Amino acid sequence: MQLADLLAHPQPLPSSPRLLALLLTELKQLHPDLRRIDQFIKADPVLSLRVLQAANAPSFALPGQVNSVSEALALLHLDQVQDMVSQAIGQASFKVGAGLPLARFWDYSQNCARVARALAGLLQYKQQAAYVAGLIHALGELAMRAALPQVAELDETCPPLDLKRAFVERQAFGFCYLDVSSALAGQAQLPQMVCDALAYADAPFDNEACEPLAGVLHLAQWRARANQLGLQKNALTVTFPSLVAEMLGLDIDMVLQQDPIDWSRQAGGRMNAASPN
Repeated sequence: MQLADLLAHPQPLPSSPRLLALLLTELKQLHPDLRRIDQFIKADPVLSLRVLQAANAPSFALPGQVNSVSEALALLHLDQVQDMVSQAIGQASFKVGAGLPLARFWDYSQNCARVARALAGLLQYKQQAAYVAGLIHALGELAMRAALPQVAELDETCPPLDLKRAFVERQAFGFCYLDVSSALAGQAQLPQMVCDALAYADAPFDNEACEPLAGVLHLAQWRARANQLGLQKNALTVTFPSLVAEMLGLDIDMVLQQDPIDWSRQAGGRMNAASPN
């Protein structure tokens, strides 16, 4: 299957049933708390993409320029958001197989988003765009697993959240989850900066423009995946993407200092009671 074929026959992607239930409860309140709604949506990659797609539609004043959930919610009516949540509830039965439990995927995506936002803040760069890029960057993995049964076969030699996963997928299929995520973001009419960051997140130097957001996302992926893999000090040093960090004026200590206060999932698989933010 070619990338174009996969995109031409999209499969519904899942949101967290727990978050959807919390969102629906809040939206049905007499006076919904917009801050809570914002936090819940920001914790879910699929719903965030849907909200951003709606806000970037040509019917709004800033098509293709909205790069944060907060901005999107300022443009949308809450009944539109409630419709999206109701539709997402009907798609929550998606299965990806034992190799990538969805709870682990959602935790990883949140962690990557948090690290990306923190790194962007350190660089005085676009924090909200970095958070969105980190949150949705791996949606392509779900899309590939829904359309290509062969993707799961790679798990035996390269787990889905391994540091080398993008390379292994490109070797096997000619494209990887980042290519799919970038295409999905393009279809949703997200800002080109975010689409480019997703496309070049695995190799920031391949983009002639050298968009800093791609470098930020590259480092955030490394950190979040290293946490999922339980890498310790020596392994962190060996695998650290020093060239990308140097391009941004960072070193390993500066990157590690941007860790979330609480990882939403500790290495080894147990949940932490971290908030969506």
